[in-house]
Amino acid sequence: MISVIVLAKNEEENIKRCLKSVSWADEVLVIDDNSIDKTVKIAKSFGAKVVNHSLEADFSRQRNFAVSRAKNDWVFFLDADEEVSLELKDEILKSLSQHPQKTSAFYFKREDFFMGKWQNFGETGNIKILRLARKGSGKWEGKVDEIWKITGGCQIFKNPLKHYSHPNLSQFLESINYRSTLNTQVFFERGEKLNFFEWLKPFLKFMQNYFIRLGFLDGVSGFVFAVLMSMHSFMVRAKLYLLWRKK
Repeated sequence: MISVIVLAKNEEENIKRCLKSVSWADEVLVIDDNSIDKTVKIAKSFGAKVVNHSLEADFSRQRNFAVSRAKNDWVFFLDADEEVSLELKDEILKSLSQHPQKTSAFYFKREDFFMGKWQNFGETGNIKILRLARKGSGKWEGKVDEIWKITGGCQIFKNPLKHYSHPNLSQFLESINYRSTLNTQVFFERGEKLNFFEWLKPFLKFMQNYFIRLGFLDGVSGFVFAVLMSMHSFMVRAKLYLLWRKK
């Protein structure tokens, strides 16, 4: 038995595709962060159980709350802009039906659709994310860029999740601004300060994604993606500098 959990906030443009792809699940639970669009209405139309719960800038807190509301043995986290293909669905159900006694969790590969094409290289070209685990086998940690700390063995699925991230550049920039603010606050609370090497990291990030991870093979979209991820890194440091200066 599997519970699919979707964290959502104003996802009316994405959530229909997401929920349609997991209609086979035993339970679909949408944790809504005070959406003001049609997200809740759409989710309910697909038979999902909707629970309103404020994010409060802490993704791990939100995910751990969601796990506590899931009723089944296996918990599968899916983002509202992701989709489960038929091939991946079959692989998930087959793997869980075999009752892997020594397996506590599963990693997913993920393919990103950006600027009208699938990205095969760069930062997202070889990503693996842990999203499916036995309930009670671990806990989410970290306010942002959160990690599911699991005890027990893990496997990885062959078929990837489909990720339709940032349909336009303005939404990508809004996301970068929001996430960089959250990252900055975490670094500030830890007491982390900037040095010369820290200011080099945005440039090094671009070099890593575009050249070392072969982002240039994705063409223009690969270049734009590398630039934007480097921008995120720079904005975190610029905002952190301003916070320390204000203090």
